[in-house]
Order: sequence, then C-alpha cells, then structure tokens
Amino acid sequence: MTRQLSPPSPPPSTLQNVARIALGAMLLSTGISHLTFAKRPFHAQVPASIPLPASTVVEVSGVAEIAIGASLIALPRHRVPIGLGTAAFLVAVFPGNISQYIHGLSAFGLDTDAKRFGRLFAQPLFVAWALYGTGAWDWLRNRR
Repeated sequence: MTRQLSPPSPPPSTLQNVARIALGAMLLSTGISHLTFAKRPFHAQVPASIPLPASTVVEVSGVAEIAIGASLIALPRHRVPIGLGTAAFLVAVFPGNISQYIHGLSAFGLDTDAKRFGRLFAQPLFVAWALYGTGAWDWLRNRR
C-alpha cells in the first residue's frame, strides 16, 4: 500500500495545461539563450554579491531553466511539485532583477530606470503563472 504524502491535485483545466506548456516553452527558450546568444546580456542580472563568476551563474541558471521548462512540458503527472519548484526558482532569481534596477544596468531592452522598475512587477506574475498553470495554487489552497 502506497501512502500519499500530499492530497491529490484536482485535474487541470485546458487553460492550465496551455499555461503550463507555454511557461515550459518560454523557460526552455530562455535557458537555451543563457547558454548561447544572450549569455553576455544575462550578466547584467547577476548581483555582485554572488561569490561566483557571472558566467557561471548565467550558465547554471540556464541549465536549471532548461530542466524546469522540459519538466513542465514532459512531466504533467508531477505538475504540482514542479510548479512549486518553478515558483521557488523564479523567486530565487528575483534579486537579479532588483540588482539590475538598483545598478542601472541595461540589457534586454531594459535601458531606462522606468523599464527596469517595470520589469520588477513581471516576476510576481511569472510566479503566479507557474502556480496557476501547474495547479499548485489550487493544491496549496486545498491541502488542509
């Protein structure tokens, strides 16, 4: 007999599946860009306080984004824990967006303080997207 450690998640809606797959595709694309054509611009988002070379941080986060993106697409039966992990990853990289804003570093068309400041508000939307698209939001609400 298998003991369940968490309550089952409700079946996802079509919109949730589309959101999950779209987020997975976006993260796959972003991860690939970390390792190829956009490697240098991502250095602008690595806080100086991180005690590793910016190129290492960009490469590791790129590999993580590829793994997360692929998991979101290919492992729908594990969508809730993957969604929670995706949300955690998006929260973990948020200091890079803050650092880019504070230090006024231009990259990815974020070439003014107003644009860099506006970008800060996108990250919570990505976190909500991950939680909604994977059903993790519903799971968190119903786990009592």
